[in-house]
Amino acid sequence: MEASKSRTEEPDCRFSSYLGPIRLLHWGPIIAIIIILWISIFTVYCDLMFWPIDSDGGITNLAIFLTWVSLVFYHHYRASAIGPGFVPLKWKPRNPKDCDKLQFCLTCQGYKAPRSHHCRKCNRCVMKMDHHCPWINVCCGHMNHASFTYFLFFAPVGCIHAFYILAMSLYYGFNIRWYIQFGDGTEPRVIFSLYTLIGSMFAIGLAFGIIISVGILLIVQTKAIWRNRTGIEDWIEQKSTYRDRDDDFVYPYDLGVRRNISQVLFTSNGWPKSNGFYWDVKEGCTQFDLTIEQKLQKADKKARSLEYVGIKNYSGSFFPITHGPCVCCCFPWSDEPRVPIAPGDRISVTRWRKRWLYGDKIFSQSKIGDNSVPRERGWFPKHCVASVAENNGSGDGKCKKN
Repeated sequence: MEASKSRTEEPDCRFSSYLGPIRLLHWGPIIAIIIILWISIFTVYCDLMFWPIDSDGGITNLAIFLTWVSLVFYHHYRASAIGPGFVPLKWKPRNPKDCDKLQFCLTCQGYKAPRSHHCRKCNRCVMKMDHHCPWINVCCGHMNHASFTYFLFFAPVGCIHAFYILAMSLYYGFNIRWYIQFGDGTEPRVIFSLYTLIGSMFAIGLAFGIIISVGILLIVQTKAIWRNRTGIEDWIEQKSTYRDRDDDFVYPYDLGVRRNISQVLFTSNGWPKSNGFYWDVKEGCTQFDLTIEQKLQKADKKARSLEYVGIKNYSGSFFPITHGPCVCCCFPWSDEPRVPIAPGDRISVTRWRKRWLYGDKIFSQSKIGDNSVPRERGWFPKHCVASVAENNGSGDGKCKKN
């Protein structure tokens, strides 16, 4: 099935995650804007001395740099303001038979469209979610993938230009006395005060850092676009090779490099081709192949889980000082939630660390299958629970303390 055949059957969600400039009022975008402004201001300050606008090519050089800055700000704002596109709350497919092929989101009280995943930070199901980016204060996903990639492209390009101007200005500034005495008078006269020198050196350090760090992110996102595969989908595809199966898993959305790129970049109307609900797929594949594979992987994960019962109270703190220095200092390096534990709580554990466990709370039998009950999962200290002894030979159903 191709996306164009079902485009008119679903709501237009291009602005479903639009929040405008309000989304910039967060520490991530604010820091990003301050860094861009700092580099830009000191680069222009140095450029006016290193390459004055009344000299040959001076105004052209300045115009080119300001163009990079404008494009960085524009695509940063667009990626943040438009957002990735959210699946409507309580959404379900037109064909009721497709519900069995999709995952249900307890938080959004609706089905997850193909390629969508729930983001804990946005608290919504995100279309073609790649990751949550603090620098734009929203996820990188379907609707803003192109703008986010352009932002990652123009930021290092602008910083390379800025790095050259700042480096040359600092060179001439440090050697200004030599050029005054022995130069031929054609060299740039770059003069720094203490504060502008410190600011320029800090700016060149920031520019170098952005060239490296954002450049790496650009490579990652470019790879995701030409393979038409997000980071989450790449992880699902990798895990498919380890799962017991009768056939090889075929990733359904890889249409070839040219078509993959055209799904996101260089589109005629500036928006991605898919409507976020249905996608162009490889011949012989269906819309739901990836979702079905993920559901099978989660079923395998659940089958391997172990049940624990709470024996001590845990408040859900990221740094539980009252549980001892070893637990407090050996916490998981993750922004995943912590789940409070009380004596008697039952938890299905799927991940283990030396002093921490990760799992889902098991609700009473009356609540199982009730989609209105929110899911509670996260990390908690290992010593706050005991494993439930099942088939351990005793048959008494008692708990075995860790």
